[in-house]
Amino acid sequence: MRKAFLTLSVLGVGMACNASDLNIPNPNVATIEGASADPTAFQLLATGLFVDQRSTRTGMMTYGGILGRESYNFTPQEGRNTSNCTLGVVVGGVQKLDPAGFCVAPWAGQYGTLRDIFNFKTSIASNGLLTTAQKAAALGLAQTFEAMMLFEIIQTHDTLGAVVEVKANASDIAPFVSRDSTYKFILGTLDAAATNLSAGGAAFPFTVPAGFAGFNTPATFLLFNRAMKGKAAAHYATSGGGASQWPVALTALGASFLNGAATTRAQFDVGVYDTYSPSPDTPNPLSSATNTNLYAHASFTTDAQLKADGTPDNRYLAKIRTGLPSRTGPLSGVNPTSGSSTIGFSSWPTTSTSIPVIRNEELILLRAEARLATGDKAGAIADLNNVRVNSGGLPPTTLTAASTDDAVLLGILYEKRYSTMLEGNRWVDHRRYGKLALLPLDVPDGPTKNFVAKVSPIPQGECLVRALSTGALLGPNGQNNCAP
Repeated sequence: MRKAFLTLSVLGVGMACNASDLNIPNPNVATIEGASADPTAFQLLATGLFVDQRSTRTGMMTYGGILGRESYNFTPQEGRNTSNCTLGVVVGGVQKLDPAGFCVAPWAGQYGTLRDIFNFKTSIASNGLLTTAQKAAALGLAQTFEAMMLFEIIQTHDTLGAVVEVKANASDIAPFVSRDSTYKFILGTLDAAATNLSAGGAAFPFTVPAGFAGFNTPATFLLFNRAMKGKAAAHYATSGGGASQWPVALTALGASFLNGAATTRAQFDVGVYDTYSPSPDTPNPLSSATNTNLYAHASFTTDAQLKADGTPDNRYLAKIRTGLPSRTGPLSGVNPTSGSSTIGFSSWPTTSTSIPVIRNEELILLRAEARLATGDKAGAIADLNNVRVNSGGLPPTTLTAASTDDAVLLGILYEKRYSTMLEGNRWVDHRRYGKLALLPLDVPDGPTKNFVAKVSPIPQGECLVRALSTGALLGPNGQNNCAP
């Protein structure tokens, strides 16, 4: 009888339901349709964009940190977190990063965010509750984040180009475009965002995280947008865009929150931040309180310049912690080590410490780059000295108008190294200025020597999907972007 009852129960369920009945919506997940008529759902979509942006930021920092010889990820049970970024694979006698290895970010996070941005923009267009100004404000923020995601992709993949189009059907494959086209798309998107922010009224139609305090209205967020354009234009100028981009960078920086008269730590640190907190939010993943695998490259100690009293650069003292247990990382399963370190980072002492997206200190040094490139060597040295003296506590540089441009550039790169330590700049800066050879190698010779990669590979997973599409592997110059 019990068996018969169970059989009848199952049959009863089968007769009562059909396939459409089983498609039960999750009330905890915001949908595009729901966001069009529900302010709470629209807020959830907006919050998701901020979470997405925050998630890609730390990956960009740690990935660039290893390649730029700023940091190690010394995971005791998995040496490939370091070795895959410093050894790579040898193809045709050339060392390159392995597209199937542990060193292929950024990619998936950025493109996942771009999909969410696409959906968010769709929800804006169909939203019947927003005013015209509110729609413009929301769109301007989304476009700024869109440009930022592509900027991270092109910073790391450089000559391989990028995929800038997001198809309505997520299964459709969009083509690669060139580095030049990508930068033009980024700058154009930032300008389109600026136009929308300018028409965005007094407030966003959603709550903005605390890390954007001071930049949480359309008008003030525009200052952040201009800062990102200034940085993107400077990178484009040194990545194929040429001299015409330097005035673009200067104009954008001038319209940003750059304060060249800053002299205090608080003034240098004005900017946009990603905020963290323990559960139910996300703790800072780089915090020295919990991340015991993140070590600083030993060269920070040997290269730190000294103040008048003989002690190191204030930025070194503030951001580097010493006396950690010595840790090494294997270059391979059988050979030496990829260097060792006893220093870490003290920039994020707690799991609630914020991480900067961009700060005034970086903007001043970006302006120094632009001034140098446009013939204002004195202005570049003045910016360099302002940061050097007031942030680093160092004596003024000995550079003068008679110094070579290269000498001034090296001075700027030193200041950027210590001012924006592990903020995602050093590897990219050295590549765009053709100075990767200046980055230290822990094992410069022998069968397991390491190297400094020029670009990130296209991840193998992306390549496998594209292999099913004719011509989809080809990059903007006809090269196979999926070759290791």
